[in-house]
Amino acid sequence: MRLLHTSDWHLGQSLHGQERDFEHASFLRWLLKQLAQRQPDVLLVAGDIFDTVNPPVKAQERLYNFIVSAHEQQPHLTIVMIAGNHDSGSRIELPGTLMKRLRAHALGRVMWLEDGRLDSERLLLPLPDASGQIRGWCLALPFLRPAEVTGAVLGEDYLQGIGKVHGLLIAAANAKRTTGQALIAVSHAHMAGGSVSMESERSLVIGSAEALPASLFGETITYVALGHLHKPQKVNGEERIRYSGSPIPLSFSEIGYQHQILEIECEGDKLVSVKPLLIPRAVNLHRVGPAPLVELLLQLKDLPDIDLLADVDRQPWLEVRVRLDEPQPDLRNQIEAALENKAVRLIRIAAEYAGKGARDDEDDRDLIELDQLSPQELFSRAWRDNYGTEVDEQTLQDFASLLQDVQLEGEQP
Repeated sequence: MRLLHTSDWHLGQSLHGQERDFEHASFLRWLLKQLAQRQPDVLLVAGDIFDTVNPPVKAQERLYNFIVSAHEQQPHLTIVMIAGNHDSGSRIELPGTLMKRLRAHALGRVMWLEDGRLDSERLLLPLPDASGQIRGWCLALPFLRPAEVTGAVLGEDYLQGIGKVHGLLIAAANAKRTTGQALIAVSHAHMAGGSVSMESERSLVIGSAEALPASLFGETITYVALGHLHKPQKVNGEERIRYSGSPIPLSFSEIGYQHQILEIECEGDKLVSVKPLLIPRAVNLHRVGPAPLVELLLQLKDLPDIDLLADVDRQPWLEVRVRLDEPQPDLRNQIEAALENKAVRLIRIAAEYAGKGARDDEDDRDLIELDQLSPQELFSRAWRDNYGTEVDEQTLQDFASLLQDVQLEGEQP
């Protein structure tokens, strides 16, 4: 059995107000070509299909046109998609009946039966090959929200609830499989030890213990296709537990990522190989600075000039980071003048102001850029400024809990 693992498409995402539809369309065209060339049995999309719970119409059209095109091109292909923390589970599942006719499955929520048992049947999907023989089973584990995994029966501990759902589904899969059938888990979660992209990944769980242990997926699981972290990586160095990462850089902090999908080969219930397929970057992200203004303007003037025959949609997105000792009212005008006729698209100017250190006897100066601080960091700074001490762990936990309540309210469709 051959599978392709991808995740974190974030269709509909904008970067500092600029839409990324051209980049997403380029990726989906490339992915269709890979499907045609590689002829996999299964395509896995491990969550964060959309960037928001209410995605733009164009983003939804991109997804469903891709599914139709993939089915027309490869009628025997099975597609499995799960909702991530950026998605609305109910929206992902809404066209489910129609999508099944295209051999596409969309899972956004877990459900419980009247007797309190997990409805595992809807989360266990057969994976047939081109001849129709079932080669394995997919354990579809969408992002689990607190309301789905806590309560009178499961208890109030969120992480324990997540672990229990995983355990129940894995037990049901082991009971259903026959000899030689692979078990393929697809999950949207933050696993312990994963490398995080701070500018574009939203925390899943409050507090400092949000990461799940790799031991959640026992040795009976042939391969675990993960979503959420945008950097491609193994978990605990295990070949069989992987993040494919996002297909395009979703922030300037991801400029250096090697964006890819993963091609998985299984022989029976054994993992044979995992091969990265590098995704060509349709639009580069370019960052200049941080540097003092005079130096920065010289760097900008050295950028390549516009090629009138080149595709404007492929011009790099540009972030300029400038160090200032005092406000510059005409900063944007100076930067835009230096960029005149340059083959870049300016989308962000980050002005970093030098401020005093925390103690009077320190000569070091801290560069402070407010829009790069997380809510927790801003809260900690405000606490320190107001009370002159570091915020205690319990207060941070209380703040994180309130913040998560606000985020979850905002994600309701």
